[in-house]
Amino acid sequence: MMQKFYKQALLALIGLVIADALLAFFLIYQSYLSVPLLAAQGAGAGWQYMTNTDQVMGGTSSARIPDPQRAQLRFDFKLTNAGQYPFASAGMILRDARGEVAQANWARYSEISFLAKCAPSNSMIFGISTFDDNISKAGDFITYRSPGTYFSCNARGVPVSLDLSRLTIPDWWFYSVKLDLSHQGYELNKVSKLMFGTSSQSPMHVDSYLDISELTLHGRDYRYIAALVASVLASWLAFALWFFRAHAQALTSSLDSKMKEDLPLVAYRELTLEPYKDKEKASVLRYIATNYTNPDLDLECVVSATGTNRNKVNEVLKTELGMTFTSYLNKLRLTQAARLLSEKSTATVSEIAYSVGYSNVSYFNKLFKEEYGCTPKSFRLLASQQAPVNPPSQAENQPSQGAETA
Repeated sequence: MMQKFYKQALLALIGLVIADALLAFFLIYQSYLSVPLLAAQGAGAGWQYMTNTDQVMGGTSSARIPDPQRAQLRFDFKLTNAGQYPFASAGMILRDARGEVAQANWARYSEISFLAKCAPSNSMIFGISTFDDNISKAGDFITYRSPGTYFSCNARGVPVSLDLSRLTIPDWWFYSVKLDLSHQGYELNKVSKLMFGTSSQSPMHVDSYLDISELTLHGRDYRYIAALVASVLASWLAFALWFFRAHAQALTSSLDSKMKEDLPLVAYRELTLEPYKDKEKASVLRYIATNYTNPDLDLECVVSATGTNRNKVNEVLKTELGMTFTSYLNKLRLTQAARLLSEKSTATVSEIAYSVGYSNVSYFNKLFKEEYGCTPKSFRLLASQQAPVNPPSQAENQPSQGAETA
């Protein structure tokens, strides 16, 4: 009975582990976010290409996007030193369906990657414009916080990966909005623009280009991890509840079966099946069956009381019951203890142990658990939850007349 239950529990456990492993693989995979930003440009809402140069400040640098329909950002530029601060840039602005500047929530993203190709080899700037509720004016990007960093490129292409949490806001921005330099923080939940531009090391008066492809945001959605933790805890809790309930039911059934199997020992039916013609055999069995509650009973007592030698006693028990003297004695005591536990709810475990012949309660508990698979207290609890086993009749509790006179 219990072996069948443990086999079922093992199969259920293996199934649970496999299911949780598959769920973990799926949810962890889903938690890794990867969003491509570049797409073929068209009318309507979305990221729109744009360029910017120092011409707004009197310079003569130029920048243009030769093919706005490409699914990658390519711009040609040429820097001149006519202006005080030469620069040229290209990037993307997020617009809504009405053409107004919109905002994207990048709070779940921690990294941006792209492949940068340029000629001649160059050091360029990557930056974003993120709306600050306390400072920014919608559509006026000079008032947006503009954290950025540098990256290198060449004609063969350089894979670039930038940490969005480690960008730096340039000092000039703080002066332009009259803000203290200590306010370096920025949020990624209202991004409206990203830009790729020249740096102070970019060559002057040289026809140049920058090609950005594979532009992708990377991040983690920890809601999937939370869902995984909740699912695993729920599944293991459900398994634990099933296991304990099923274990209790299986153990109860097993104990019920064992009690019914052991009742003949309580009723001493070994002596009543048929009259024993062998008087020594009858004497040995009768003596043990009627004196097993004596804590001092041992093999020498049986030999002395019945006048039978040790070999004969062992032979009788082995032939008739298939047990040694100690095994049979413990079987009688433990079976009687089980019956008393199920019938006498007021008697303590110690009292029952003493009444069946054990002077050491710890030893009794150990033997009982080995025999029934649970402690005496657990046995009593389980026995109280099942239909009571009818105790043997008074007639059965006495050796048969045939056995006594055999």
